[in-house]
Amino acid sequence: MTAIETGTEDLRAEIDGGVAVITMNRPDRRNAFSPAIGNGAGPSLDARIHRQRLNQRATSGRLWSMPKPTIAAIGGPAAGAGLSLALACDLRYAVPAAVLTTAFAKVGFAGDYGGTWFLTRLVGSSKAKELYYFSERLSAEEAHRLGIVNAIFPPADFEREVMERARRLAQGPSIAYRYMKENLNRAVSGELGECMDLEVTHHAHTGLTEDHREAARAFTEKREPHFHGR
Repeated sequence: MTAIETGTEDLRAEIDGGVAVITMNRPDRRNAFSPAIGNGAGPSLDARIHRQRLNQRATSGRLWSMPKPTIAAIGGPAAGAGLSLALACDLRYAVPAAVLTTAFAKVGFAGDYGGTWFLTRLVGSSKAKELYYFSERLSAEEAHRLGIVNAIFPPADFEREVMERARRLAQGPSIAYRYMKENLNRAVSGELGECMDLEVTHHAHTGLTEDHREAARAFTEKREPHFHGR
């Protein structure tokens, strides 16, 4: 395991078996955002808005668009901006005791970090508005029923189950995953013909990769493929 310097004790980062693990590290504040995590605040309203826009694109925007699969491990409450970051990830796993809430209406905020965009695409406009307007607390089971959470694992198995899935992705065909993610993200708001054209382009490109050739060999040899991202 290799540690990565983040510049603050509030955020831990490390590489574990090919998986980058980023942990919000403020247990005394339930892992809430801090100025150090959010790059601080500007002295004027315009400066704060500009800084926040840049920060949101570099965090939740990057999680959504980066050419690698991303996973949110929800081991407790996920509220406000923390929930928005989880929604920006490709997959979300939770413990049974996890509670999810937009929270913003409770404190008179409109919402940030792209949460309204991500949640609307997961549950639809009407349900997203309800969850934002009333800021109700969702149990892990309810979040799973709505499709916000992909699966729920008991606390004793949680880290192992999530890391097992992360390692499977890390060992998978990374070029194909990159194109899959771009296809799936485009499908959220793209026109059908445009999306199909993009699929054809990406499908053809992946057919030329060493990973594809290795998968074909593994199939004929009746073994698991070993991908190298080439």
